[in-house]
Amino acid sequence: MPLNRRTFLGRSAVAGAGVALAGGAGAGQAAASESKGHGHGRPPKRYSFTVMGTTDLHGNVFNWDYFTDNEFDDKAHNDVGLAKISTLVEQIREDRGRRNTLLIDAGDTIQGTQLSYYYAKVDPITARRGPVHPMAQAMNRIGYDAAALGNHEFNYGIPVLRKFEEQCDFPLLGANALDAKTLRPAFAPYVIKKVRTPHGRDVRVAVLGLTNPGIAIWDKANVGGKMVFPGLEEQAAKWVPKLRSMGADVVIVSAHSGSSGTSSYGDQLPYVENAAGLVAEQVPGIDAILVGHAHSEIPEYFVTNKETGKQVVLSEPLKWGQRLTLFDFDLVWEKGRWVVEKVGASVLNSNTVAEDPRITSLLGDEHAKVVAYVNQVIGTSVAAMSTVDAPWKDEPVIDLINVVQAETVKGALAGGEYASLPVLSQAACFSRTAAIPAGEVTIKDAAGLYPFENTLEARLLTGAQLKDYLEYSAKYYVQTAAGAPVDTSKLTNSENIPDYNYDVVSGVTYDIDIAKPVGSRIVGLSFEGAPVDPAAQFVFAVNNYRASGGGNFPHVPGAKQLWANSDEIRNTIIGWVKAKGSVDPAEFASVDWRLTREGVPVF
Repeated sequence: MPLNRRTFLGRSAVAGAGVALAGGAGAGQAAASESKGHGHGRPPKRYSFTVMGTTDLHGNVFNWDYFTDNEFDDKAHNDVGLAKISTLVEQIREDRGRRNTLLIDAGDTIQGTQLSYYYAKVDPITARRGPVHPMAQAMNRIGYDAAALGNHEFNYGIPVLRKFEEQCDFPLLGANALDAKTLRPAFAPYVIKKVRTPHGRDVRVAVLGLTNPGIAIWDKANVGGKMVFPGLEEQAAKWVPKLRSMGADVVIVSAHSGSSGTSSYGDQLPYVENAAGLVAEQVPGIDAILVGHAHSEIPEYFVTNKETGKQVVLSEPLKWGQRLTLFDFDLVWEKGRWVVEKVGASVLNSNTVAEDPRITSLLGDEHAKVVAYVNQVIGTSVAAMSTVDAPWKDEPVIDLINVVQAETVKGALAGGEYASLPVLSQAACFSRTAAIPAGEVTIKDAAGLYPFENTLEARLLTGAQLKDYLEYSAKYYVQTAAGAPVDTSKLTNSENIPDYNYDVVSGVTYDIDIAKPVGSRIVGLSFEGAPVDPAAQFVFAVNNYRASGGGNFPHVPGAKQLWANSDEIRNTIIGWVKAKGSVDPAEFASVDWRLTREGVPVF
């Protein structure tokens, strides 16, 4: 993709992007104090301002769960959505003074709900005279100053992303999203905002956007040969000094990258996925980092820069608009420039406020269209199925995903070189609250079962590789001695492994002995009643996230690709149910795996 000159030059150069926020400071934002060494005892000039931040909004405008068609709720009674964030933002602007605030985001904006899916796929924004994306409408109305690119921005392809970018009144930033041929920025790397003070000289606030290098593998089909994504530390080290030389008084990084220093794709790329903490540690000149991607809540976290010894503050607000980060900056005028004297961070909970009616009324029609869409009936089910126990039991609802995937791959390979090989399938429990009801089944039921826009592939695995894959997956369970009590609330998510990174495989049978250490838990792995031959070949139906290295599972990313589909697995499930008309778990459900301890079933 060529450099988007309209965005980069028009918004990011100091002359173009440095929009002065006219007016003086709000109450409490400009303060004076006596200090020695400031000329005849005159107090130094001081100024304070606030930068607000969101991240991982994932298409949430309303406090609504389209998968259940009800108001969103969880065990902690969190709320979600930009309508709630808007209320918090307005409260902060009122409190701090509107001219003393900025608002930024750290990415993953246009994927994640049926609202965002609808305007990418059903009524796409890329169509001739197509609609304006609801997230663009809401963020424009709220008044965002900048947003970093997230990896999920690329899920629907570059044309959708470019159209969304065009519809936004603020720049989408990605200093490490480069054109594959020219290696020049494909998006604006930064924006510089001028914040007017009551003391004459404006404060120049630079926001540098960094995105996730994992895009290169997770969305290879969309970006391969078009864009490359070098490491965050490398690009921050390139751009931060430039921003300082351009007169930036404050440098903030908006990074779609967690703070842990870990990666979920192993050694497939020489870059760290969750690199925000490393950026703070290794790159001098940064004052604060808005962290995204990890879906964690970090109100305030300080990292010491190795070169300067300076403390850099990091903050990550919880996903989906559940929290709003506040970076509060205190500046002092020294030697002809503004210097950051102090900066701290905190988060606000969106469940403490009502939705902003400006946002809900703005997008009421779009919301109603999507509610009608997700409630379309696609078939019926003979029995109710649920994921409540799926993290520790082989449940029919997960079997449903696997039978659809296996049948799809078998049909695709029919008549070809690999048609005679057995087809196995992997699936994960994405949500512990997903359910297929008895009776009518709707789009929202299928969407709740498979909320991600993953597509389906077929890879070639050996029996030995399959065993390794299952052993890796079984790390998910906490080692529990035989005879010890089993508490399901403490049994799973060992090593903080999320539910979506625990795979079960259909087409073979096996036990997982949770009394054994990691690496030796798979017992009795069999195919059609006989032990699996390590040299045997299997076709493996697998989602593109896993196939591209997501979760760092062994063998699959390097395995031969036999077939791939561009349709979302969720839509494949919907089509399968429509074709069947009626779903009967008795036709496909089976217990292929179970948890054991020394041969005794746990459940």
